[in-house]
Amino acid sequence: MAFKDNYDFEYLKNEAENLVLDELGRQLDVYAEKVCRCNECIVDMAAMALNNVRPLYRVSLLGTLYAATAKEHKAYTDSITEAVATAIKKVHNNPGHDMHHSA
Repeated sequence: MAFKDNYDFEYLKNEAENLVLDELGRQLDVYAEKVCRCNECIVDMAAMALNNVRPLYRVSLLGTLYAATAKEHKAYTDSITEAVATAIKKVHNNPGHDMHHSA
């Protein structure tokens, strides 16, 4: 039996993922049709941004409260905004698919 089968990791969540996805949606609204929105490009943008922000894991209600406090911290939210903007530009300039298209 594998290690992870012995424990319940269902409530282990990275709050940074929600923050990055929300910010990605906000920033893409500004670009209208200029940026490819195929699944591959969007997931690439999210992964790239998440790899460039500090993770914010929680496992409980207390962890959620901690995460909510961290969300309000300007330096952290600024880092998410910057990471998402950089990811959009990089994927837009170098899409992971052969033909640059809008989905």
